[in-house]
Amino acid sequence: MATFDTYRGSFPNARLNRKDNGVLEVTLHTNGGKLVFNGHTHEQFVELFHRIGEDRDNRAVILTGTGDAFMDAIDPEGFDFFTPQGYDKILREGRKVLSNLLDIEVPMITALNGPVLLHSEYALLTDIVLATPETVFQDKPHFEFGIVPGDGVHLLWPHVIGSIRGRYFLLTRQRLDAETARDYGVVNEIVPADRLLARAHEIADGIAALPRLTGRYTRIALTQPLRRLIDEGIGYGLALEGISAADVARSMAAQG
Repeated sequence: MATFDTYRGSFPNARLNRKDNGVLEVTLHTNGGKLVFNGHTHEQFVELFHRIGEDRDNRAVILTGTGDAFMDAIDPEGFDFFTPQGYDKILREGRKVLSNLLDIEVPMITALNGPVLLHSEYALLTDIVLATPETVFQDKPHFEFGIVPGDGVHLLWPHVIGSIRGRYFLLTRQRLDAETARDYGVVNEIVPADRLLARAHEIADGIAALPRLTGRYTRIALTQPLRRLIDEGIGYGLALEGISAADVARSMAAQG
């Protein structure tokens, strides 16, 4: 079983702080500023969520970002979409990161400190989503790179906001502001930025005060339908993403 001291300083892009009541705050960042997502963070977050899930002393988890965005920047460094071996790594990590998120068997709160333009599936697999007025949602990079959005957003957005809305959101790269996202059922509360973490901790403290097994088993019960959804669809979605990446690579090679 993981203990907090064995992993709290292990992740260059995640700052971990835990209170005595077991509320763990996970702040994603790059060099102390806004997170820039790349192939290295993709690999790192698989282990991050695994270690959090293995630590039985965690009673609730708050996931948040740094600066003016939760996740809006991506860098291709560390990714290899265009060889079988490279995409095999992406596929394995893409499956594991979502299953490891669901294996965190305590209630999770996402505190979205700003725009979420990629990997919004992380937030959609948590139980409570708080946003600031500046938060917007969009699936931006997949179509910019010319690849299928098959890493979980294809499952979770239609599930959360409805099939027609979800497909429109992905196909048109729609930007949802915080109020629309709340109306659609993506966001629970819109909180001023200077109150965001305080509100997240207020909710988490109430959850952490529950009997240990009650909080843990409630998360398990509430996420069982999501686990089935992810298990059935993530491998297929990532495979289609990989095929489209191979087609992009072929086109690039033909042009160059």
